[in-house]
Amino acid sequence: MRLMLVPSLPEIQLYLAHPGSGLRRLLEPDDDSKAEPQPPYWAYAWAGGAVLARYILDKPSVVAGRRMLDLGAGSGLVGMAAAKAGAREVIAAEIDRNGIAALRLNAAANGVAIDIVDKDITAGLPPAVDLVLAGDVFYAQEVGLRMMPFLDRCLAAGIEVLVGDPGRAWLPRSRLRLLDEYQVPDFGDAKGAVVRPSGVFSLEKERDR
Repeated sequence: MRLMLVPSLPEIQLYLAHPGSGLRRLLEPDDDSKAEPQPPYWAYAWAGGAVLARYILDKPSVVAGRRMLDLGAGSGLVGMAAAKAGAREVIAAEIDRNGIAALRLNAAANGVAIDIVDKDITAGLPPAVDLVLAGDVFYAQEVGLRMMPFLDRCLAAGIEVLVGDPGRAWLPRSRLRLLDEYQVPDFGDAKGAVVRPSGVFSLEKERDR
């Protein structure tokens, strides 16, 4: 991993993958563990996280003085942007053990304090926060289906939910209100590729039928 500035986010640096990282080995089964191999999502800046981070840094009043949760934190990009923008408390929820290690390194590199929750919190009650920031949590159907009940419980508890996403297939569009758009690169884009607009949305409560 190499410490680098994040494209479109010069205020933040992350330990990111590069051609010599050797991360492919993390996709191979571990003979000493029954756990499924975890793709190194935390080694890249995803568009959904990048657009949320850019939005927060441009509009620090969104998080200033508030307690917030970075859900499915990965590299911790969104949480670090919130901390830099003046959040009162930042909680980052991440289940991948390598992601947790990356989170700690990235927080130290950026000089911010982040409380890491190293378990799946989506099955339980919402934590004591004012705002949930969900960057790129709808990249797969099964992930989105697991996230939505938790996010609905957050809304029911009076917690605001903001979603960052480049328009992935499983995005719950009918529940979202667009707040802003930014041109940010995605983790799979080739170097020099044309960036596409990604959105920051407010998740709305489901309407009674």
